Amino acid sequence: MTDTPIRLLLADDHPVVRAGLRAVLETEPGLLVVAEAVTAEEAVTRTADGDIDVVLMDLQFGKGMNGAEATATITARRDAPRVLIVTTYDSDADTLPAIEAGATGYLLKDAPPEELAAAVRTAAAGRTALASAVAHRLMNRLRMPGAALTRRETEVLALVADGLSNQAIGDHLRLTEGTVKSHLARVYAKLDVDSRTAAVATATNLGLIRRSGC
Repeated sequence: MTDTPIRLLLADDHPVVRAGLRAVLETEPGLLVVAEAVTAEEAVTRTADGDIDVVLMDLQFGKGMNGAEATATITARRDAPRVLIVTTYDSDADTLPAIEAGATGYLLKDAPPEELAAAVRTAAAGRTALASAVAHRLMNRLRMPGAALTRRETEVLALVADGLSNQAIGDHLRLTEGTVKSHLARVYAKLDVDSRTAAVATATNLGLIRRSGC
């Protein structure tokens, strides 16, 4: 067994969250917090130094790059550190982009300290660490692939939930209005609904998109 500690970077724009993570992790043997980042861009820059084993990455940083984008940039590098998402968001609209970006694990901020430490060690070893709610939803997607929304369908529906028109959604995602309508038609069929309101309500209840105000 090696005595070399697992070196951590905490990437979160809330100082209270970073302090809480540090307080928990520094009590764990073999874990060492070596740096913090308050923006996703700072996390990307800091990991280039090559002395980080695991990044604990939030998803939302206000303006600029988000956590999924930073994860994709970090994991695209040779000999990149592992990225463990630690966030409050557990909808498909959040988890899928992060996992597709290369995150090794996905944990919620209300996880018990022992689960957090275990997830860090699991991620450092290159194994997947998922919050139970996230793992359950991903398993359901695999069991019922025909009923699962694609990433693009989820993005479109999330923007519908934000109150955007089809044209505005198209402008935001660089799609034609006709393509947006086609995505929504498939969403309606998969969710067995016949309106935008019903689609948003059903998807929210299923955890496919984030609840309003979250």
